[in-house]
Formats: sequence, C-alpha cells, structure tokens
Amino acid sequence: MANVETLALDCSNKATREVNNIIRQAAEDGVPAIEILNTQARHNIGVGILKPIHLIYRGHVGYYTVGLCDGVTAEIHGSSGWGVADNLLNGEVVVEGNAASSAAPALRGGRVIVKGSGGPRTAVGLKSGEVIVGGNAGYMSGFMMQNGRLIICGNAAKGLGDSMYQGQIWLGGEAEEIGSGVEQTDPEKGELEDVMATLERYKVKAPKNLKKLQSDKSLWNFNKHDFAAWKDAL
Repeated sequence: MANVETLALDCSNKATREVNNIIRQAAEDGVPAIEILNTQARHNIGVGILKPIHLIYRGHVGYYTVGLCDGVTAEIHGSSGWGVADNLLNGEVVVEGNAASSAAPALRGGRVIVKGSGGPRTAVGLKSGEVIVGGNAGYMSGFMMQNGRLIICGNAAKGLGDSMYQGQIWLGGEAEEIGSGVEQTDPEKGELEDVMATLERYKVKAPKNLKKLQSDKSLWNFNKHDFAAWKDAL
C-alpha cells in the first residue's frame, strides 16, 4: 500500500467506521492521497486522522468532515454539513461549495477555506489559524474568538465577533450587527496586503474594500463594582 500514489475509496457499500479505518490505515502506511467517491452527504467521513494525508471528496459531505484531525489536507468538491474541520490542529481544508453551521469550530491551527457562504457560528471559538469565507457568513460568526484570523468577503449577519478576546476579523461587505466588545480599527502596515495575497492564493475573489475588526477589550475584565457598565457592554 505504501507504493500507491492515490487510493480510490468508494463509500457506497461501506459503513462509516470501515471508511474511516481505511483512511486511517492509509495515512499510517504513508499513502499520500485518497480520492473519496460517492460521499452521498455522509456524516463523519475522515475524522480522527492524526497522520498527514490528502483527502479528495467527490461530492457533498455531512457533519464533522475532517474533524479532530492533525496534519490532514482536504478538498471537498461540494458543500459541507455542520462542523467541518472541527478542532483541526494543523492542515488545510478547502470547501468548494457552502458550509453549514459552525464551520471550523474551535480551529486550533491550519486554514479552512469556504469558497461559498458559511452558516451561523462560522469560526466559533477560533483558537488559532485562519478561516476564509468567499461569500456571506451567518449570525454569531467569530463568536468567542480567542485568536486567529477570520476573513469574510461578503456580508455578515447579527452578532459578528461577539465576545471575541483576541484575533482579527476582516469583513468585505456589511455586518447586520457587530457583536459586543468589537471595534473597527485601522490595519497595521502590511496586514491588508497579506490578506489580499492570501485570497489570491486560494482563488477567492477579493472584495473592493475590507474592514478590520478586533476586540475593544471591554469584556476582558469583570468589575463587580460597576454592574451598569457591564450591562451596557453586553
């Protein structure tokens, strides 16, 4: 198996556990890539893979695809269900279509690119790494970000970046509502150029303008002697 360049894996008559065991063993054996056929929007395909391998999904996928992985790269030639790239430690996931709720939740490293639009809570709890959305993003995207970078080329629904602690959000369109504790700020030298270069690298159409948002630090500390100010911030 170690000499095989790309393994073709047909999911049609296989249970999810069997599919994941085949992918896991291929990664252990050093197979560089697997082309996953007849995905049929199945859930949990390609999860818990801790060795480097490139996954090529031919079709739509369901919940938690490429979740709990480390060092995996993936192309999803379709749209994805909830929680794509959940807790990815390192690697890269490109979704050619749209992503449902909570794309790249608690991302810890690497990069997730959604060429279409992202659903509610895109990049929720982002720890590190980068999430790119070529279209619009749903409500509460970037909620409770700890660090990292979220780029949304289109518009964002209510609660963008709500309760974020650190990190950056770059917005090409308009936000229906900016979340609590978020402010717009001027880019530092070279930051905007880096964002534009990243979009070009992944062939994501760049918006005409990009706004930089970050935490205003108003939610960093709780002062129990000033409940009125705390209520206003929330």
